[in-house]
Amino acid sequence: MLRSHGRFPYTPIVSRPAGRWPGGHGLAVYVALNLEHYAFGEGLVEDLVPGIPAPDVLNNSWREYGNRVGAWRLRELLQQCGLPVTLLINSELYAVAPDLVAAFRTDGAEIASHGRTNSEHQADLAEEDERALIDHVTETIARHEGRRPAGWLSPWIAETERTPDLLHEAGYRYVLDWCMDDQPVWLRTRGGRLLAVPYPQELNDSAAIIGRQMHAGDFADMIVDQFDEMLEQADRHPQPLVMGIALHAMITGQPFRLRQLRRALEHIARKRDGCWLTTAGAIAEAGYTPE
Repeated sequence: MLRSHGRFPYTPIVSRPAGRWPGGHGLAVYVALNLEHYAFGEGLVEDLVPGIPAPDVLNNSWREYGNRVGAWRLRELLQQCGLPVTLLINSELYAVAPDLVAAFRTDGAEIASHGRTNSEHQADLAEEDERALIDHVTETIARHEGRRPAGWLSPWIAETERTPDLLHEAGYRYVLDWCMDDQPVWLRTRGGRLLAVPYPQELNDSAAIIGRQMHAGDFADMIVDQFDEMLEQADRHPQPLVMGIALHAMITGQPFRLRQLRRALEHIARKRDGCWLTTAGAIAEAGYTPE
């Protein structure tokens, strides 16, 4: 037998229980906005152009644009479209841009964990070090928000073999690292169950625009096509579906890309009566989880 993660069994979507989301909807849609902070001139990076020797002012300043400008413009767009948002934050953001998180807090955004910083990943950490990292991030967010976060997205979606176990033990309700389905899936952990809420790797501006060098208009078309097709699938089939849209402030927060994103989000907003516009946390709490 080939090695397996052992976290969940194979189940075809067509054989799972019927159900609907709140309001009787077959499709739940959420926007995940990544707000990230990077060290200057060291650690892991998301680059606009091929890397330049440190301190690489070009790429560093491009990343900083996201929190200084892009996130504020995206916030305005989400408000205009009446779309809720799940905010995926590096906990270091409280030290460098606390007013940015506070602004989204006043909007009622869900605040979820995205590690400490995207200058590091946790995939090579020893168990005690990974536990300490998760605890530090969780406590930092809880101290500022007055509640512990329910959801976690690992920086770079990099896990150790113990990450779901440690997240469950830290009290997390759901994780966004696993992208294998259009429905929430229970993951087995050594202490109980942890819900994997679908998070997109295709409908993701980092993968599409930076990774595959797609045009902003093509990315917007992807969002529209994904939404329209999933809305039809949810109408034809009894199993409810989840569509996530993953955004990064320094990418789609650029004005020319924002213009194209606006077209896609307005398309979804116009059809709001046919779907459930929500957050990842609300999906996790909604009660439908196929067994």
